[in-house]
Amino acid sequence: MNTAASFPSARVLTIVLNYRTAEMTLRAVAAARRAMQGIDGTIIVVDNDSQDGSFDQMSAHVTAEGWADVTVLAAGRNGGFGAGNNCGILAGLSDPETTPDFIYVLNSDAFPEPDAIQSLLDHMLAHPQTGFAGSLIYGEDGVPHMSTFRFPSLPGELEGTMRFGPVSRLLKNHQVPMPPPEHSQPVDWVAGASLMMRVSMLRDIGLFDEAFFLYFEETDLCLRGQRAGYSVDFVRESRVMHIGSVSTGMGGWARTPRYWFQSRWYYHVKNHGRLHALCASILHLIGGSFHRLRRVLRGRRSVDPPVFLRDLIRHDAAALFRPLSAPQIPQLPDVPQGVTPPRTSVSPEV
Repeated sequence: MNTAASFPSARVLTIVLNYRTAEMTLRAVAAARRAMQGIDGTIIVVDNDSQDGSFDQMSAHVTAEGWADVTVLAAGRNGGFGAGNNCGILAGLSDPETTPDFIYVLNSDAFPEPDAIQSLLDHMLAHPQTGFAGSLIYGEDGVPHMSTFRFPSLPGELEGTMRFGPVSRLLKNHQVPMPPPEHSQPVDWVAGASLMMRVSMLRDIGLFDEAFFLYFEETDLCLRGQRAGYSVDFVRESRVMHIGSVSTGMGGWARTPRYWFQSRWYYHVKNHGRLHALCASILHLIGGSFHRLRRVLRGRRSVDPPVFLRDLIRHDAAALFRPLSAPQIPQLPDVPQGVTPPRTSVSPEV
């Protein structure tokens, strides 16, 4: 087994994506800098075309503070979460002489504890087959958030929307959100709020699929990694405080945005086929209708947006007959001849 001491010069590139939350992003960067102490690496902040002065504000702050290890980039367009992170990753890999071994993606509303990044790095170095490592995410109140998950499945669609005790107990092994495990262990996928990725794996599978604007992109990336023979690990020792939904506004949605339905449909069709996606939508509707009926009979309002099921039907019925968007997966450049490849590269057994 490899240990951290075996790779004293492992490099980490941290990416923080900003969209109209400049002050909070700078707080996250400050926390990341503290957590990067003792680690060979740099930080890239990508402004995802905020058009609110964020880029100038962050650039001026970095200069004033003398943060020589931080670079602020303008994405030039808002292509979503995956595209913005890809922009930072590709920029950080542009110089083969300083190619990082690991990419660490941190949300702009997430604040790693002082040893959080080091814990992820130690775990990755000790487990060469691990392609992704995610942190224990908790809120401002200290309560852990759901940050470990199973891959979406047909039984999971029914359980997650029905929200009915007997069904949930019957399908407990298909529930998508998982309580954080008591110990570090492999899971299906982890939240992208604090996620470390092995660069040699990304050379095999590519970066985030930019056909996803927002949501399901890290699910898809982790699935591609697992299919290529890499493990996705939850690292409990790595702790990150997360406010959540600051730039997306998800917690206050009055109506689910179209891009959520697009990402969900695209994920199912791309990875499992159109028939599977159709069955997933039917089960989603059955479960959601059952949940709403129970709430009405008990004199309670549904916690879902008022027209969620209607929007799901409209979107998926139209999408069923449309061609699927082509995957948009940037590939990392090959290691130039004469340049030493990443020190932590593995040859997965698929």
